[in-house]
Amino acid sequence: MIQRPEGVGAFEFVVLARLRALQLLRGCLPKVELGHSIAMTALLELANGSIVRAPAVAAIPEPADSKPADSL
Repeated sequence: MIQRPEGVGAFEFVVLARLRALQLLRGCLPKVELGHSIAMTALLELANGSIVRAPAVAAIPEPADSKPADSL
């Protein structure tokens, strides 16, 4: 059984594993030993900390002098 890292929810773990599996399918090099399926490789990479999530990017605020799109 693979233990997810502390601080990572189950849903987030699955989503991150899916995204990593897609990267592996496109040809990215695995960061753990070979011999597993792509899905298992992605899960193992997440579980052992080889792959970490990127911090959330804050929305860029609009400039104060810009007009709303609906007013001309």
